Amino acid sequence: MALTTRRRALTTLGAALAGAVVLPGAQAWADGRHRGRRPLWRAHAHNDYEHTHPLFDALGHRFGSVEADIFLVGDQLLIGHTEDDLDPSRTLESLYLDPLAALVKANQGAVYRGWRRPLQLLIDIKTEGSSTYLELDRHLRRYPHLFTTYAHGRVVPGAVTNVVSGDRAARTPMAAQTVRRAFYDGRLTDLGTPAPASFAPLISDNWTLNFTWLGEGDFPAAERQKLRGIIQQAHAAGQQVRFWATPDTAGPARDALWSELLAAGVDYFNTDDLAGLEAFLDAHQAS
Repeated sequence: MALTTRRRALTTLGAALAGAVVLPGAQAWADGRHRGRRPLWRAHAHNDYEHTHPLFDALGHRFGSVEADIFLVGDQLLIGHTEDDLDPSRTLESLYLDPLAALVKANQGAVYRGWRRPLQLLIDIKTEGSSTYLELDRHLRRYPHLFTTYAHGRVVPGAVTNVVSGDRAARTPMAAQTVRRAFYDGRLTDLGTPAPASFAPLISDNWTLNFTWLGEGDFPAAERQKLRGIIQQAHAAGQQVRFWATPDTAGPARDALWSELLAAGVDYFNTDDLAGLEAFLDAHQAS
């Protein structure tokens, strides 16, 4: 696979804390200006790596979940949306794992100091799922105390919970493990199946494949009932719900749809607009 350098590599938080050049997002964390504000656990940064400062921009807006797309190239896990985006300096380690490890160390065991709830790292596999997951697992093992872990039937919480999405072939090697540092991103078809929350704690699906309403006019009663039924079924099984492909252009339609998701109890709001979702959740006093 040809690699093209389209973006410069970012300085990790570890270097920032050591006194190197500090990016604006990392500077806010180093200065502690975020402290005392409740994290927005339901806020999910879709394609987080496309922001100016991956990870840190989302954390600066208090997000509880960030998304990183990975491609397996040799034994490296490169970050990007397409193959043309890939840069050998932009790896899962450099943009996410190393900064998170340094941050958790600095914050005494948590991403958000004083808040023990894990940050969700949604890792979207863009290359063949089985081989990519096995390499991902090897990379995650280098951070033995950072992640929520499944071990012999028991879930042990950590500062970061990895959820693997993307290519469905990752499911087979994950299901075969008795110890793993990641969990599976299920689909609506997984609701009501034997897959437990200890394997698939998150249920994600495409909004437009399941609902016709995009925020204009009234939400059809049958669709509102369907949405609430999905949420209730997932929550009864201990699972959380996220929809992607929801409207993300600022305006009344997005606000209307987000309001229905909030009323139904959806667990993660999917957005590229960090400031917009932060303002919405703050206005509705929803974390």
